[in-house]
Amino acid sequence: MKNGKLKAILFPTLALFLICLIATALLALTNEATAAKIDRNAADAAIASRAAVLAKVGDTPVASYGEDKTDAKSGLLITEGYDEAGNVIGYIVTAAAKGYGGDVKVMVGYDLTATIVGFTVLDCSNETPGLGQNSKTPAFQERFLGKSGELTVDKNSNDGQNIQAITAATITSKAVVKAVNAATEAVSALLGGADNG
Repeated sequence: MKNGKLKAILFPTLALFLICLIATALLALTNEATAAKIDRNAADAAIASRAAVLAKVGDTPVASYGEDKTDAKSGLLITEGYDEAGNVIGYIVTAAAKGYGGDVKVMVGYDLTATIVGFTVLDCSNETPGLGQNSKTPAFQERFLGKSGELTVDKNSNDGQNIQAITAATITSKAVVKAVNAATEAVSALLGGADNG
């Protein structure tokens, strides 16, 4: 009887252990095989995003980008944009703020006066579909172009320092504006300008 109980416990335990060992090994091999491609795709997406928010400053095209650096004061990622001669002509700042369902991540391109020349919402996947996720639409993102200084959310106006909120998505709109304000403050401090926060 003892031997039968031992077999009844030992064989399923050993089988489960082997299944887990094989599954773990296969997952590790899959991760190893796909890690380089995932990293390459992420790098390509970052390059495309940079080009979308800082392709040119005025009439001067951006010829290259520096390395992403974490700003010591703000903790935000800042990337320099260079002209063909290697002069800094703009900055790209990546920032995030808490929205309705989670963090909303933005990337903002600035000229040397801390004026927004390009803007994109990188991630709003936790926001409500059809509402907060509309922050990724060009119509909303274009509201930021040409703005500088601290921005506010307004339900009816996109004039001056106001950004018109997305209908029925004020929380997401405020999160985007908060992230942009943090980015503007960081680049203004970098440029030695006034504190915009």
